[in-house]
Amino acid sequence: QVQLVESGGGLVQAGGSLTLSCAASERTFSSYSIGWFRQAPGKEREFVSAISWNGGSTYYGDSVKGRFTISRDNAKNTVYLQMNSLKPEDTAIYYCAAGQGSSWFPGAYDYWGQGTQVTVSS
Repeated sequence: QVQLVESGGGLVQAGGSLTLSCAASERTFSSYSIGWFRQAPGKEREFVSAISWNGGSTYYGDSVKGRFTISRDNAKNTVYLQMNSLKPEDTAIYYCAAGQGSSWFPGAYDYWGQGTQVTVSS
């Protein structure tokens, strides 16, 4: 069982930046791919980004390419999502998830955090 805790959400103005963190207490964290998803009210969960277990491969959804950067520090059992040039449409609850392979599909992930709210004001 991998327990994930997201942090770093908050309120920011359009054009601003935030960095989200996804932390786990288990040493096996480093063997998992990690994905970030988001869900806005009334919308389906959307793929944001993913990173392979060793950080060698990264993936991004079309809506965040060029603005968001995913990275990981396995020594700290933490994955980061650096979000720049934020837009009001980025407003959502952001979730991190752990799975055996990097995927855009939520069902590919076995463990999920509780989420952190990101609100971008115009």
